[in-house]
Amino acid sequence: QVQLVESGGGLVQAGGSLRLSCAASGRTFSSYSMGWFRQAPGKEREFVATIRWSGGNTDYADSVKGRFTISRDNAKNTVYLQMNSLEPEDTAVYYCAAGHRTTNSGSPTPGAYNYWGQGTQVTVSS
Repeated sequence: QVQLVESGGGLVQAGGSLRLSCAASGRTFSSYSMGWFRQAPGKEREFVATIRWSGGNTDYADSVKGRFTISRDNAKNTVYLQMNSLEPEDTAVYYCAAGHRTTNSGSPTPGAYNYWGQGTQVTVSS
């Protein structure tokens, strides 16, 4: 079992920055690829970013490329999402997710993730 707890959300003006953190329980964090997803009101959950279990590969949604950066610290069992140049369209609940390396090498598909956090709200004002 892996438990995930997100933090770092909040209210920020357009053009500002936030850094989300996701702390994972357990001793096998390094065996999991990690992803960030988001869901805005009335919309489906969408992929934001992912980082491979080994940390060597990342992938991003086109809408956040060049603005968001995903990283991980396996010693701290934590994955981060640095969000810069935030736009009102980035307003959503952000979720982190973990997918075991045997079936997930860094996937944009929600079904490839076994564990999910409770989410953290990000609101960007114009």
